[in-house]
Amino acid sequence: MSDLPILIVLCGRSFSGKSTLGAALATRWGAEVVSLDAINERRGLASGHEVPVEEWQRTHGIARDEVGALLARGRSVVLDDTSSMRFLRDGWREFAREAGAAFALVFVDTPRDEIERRVRVNRADPVRHDVQPGVLARHLDGFEVPGADERPVVVGGAGVVDADEVVARIRSSLGV
Repeated sequence: MSDLPILIVLCGRSFSGKSTLGAALATRWGAEVVSLDAINERRGLASGHEVPVEEWQRTHGIARDEVGALLARGRSVVLDDTSSMRFLRDGWREFAREAGAAFALVFVDTPRDEIERRVRVNRADPVRHDVQPGVLARHLDGFEVPGADERPVVVGGAGVVDADEVVARIRSSLGV
């Protein structure tokens, strides 16, 4: 494996399984997780509720600082976020390049009907924060699926995703 730290950016709709996969990837890769939801919670912003754009910008700034400090210490990072817009993913790709780190985009492609099922199950027996119906609908409708030119490692999210297989696919995509 390369001596370069890696920034693994997770991408996927809410309730797709990113956080679960991210924790497993971090364990297997020996990386740290930086979660935008966790940053928002530390800041007193309610996950799953409407968050003003300015607040998201502040959260992204905090995430950049945390990721940058970890990469500068040679630590690899799993960024846990929906990364729902192309410009966000492009920004992280450039950030990794400037930090001298490798970059991988992992798209957890969970079908919409499975996401809606998970939301219903969670509302009946909460194991994580809910997402308000209007916020979820706007998120699902506005999600920008990564294009082939972004070279994502695409994993299906309808069932259990094998983190070891994802690590192998990331290494293969990086040539390490």
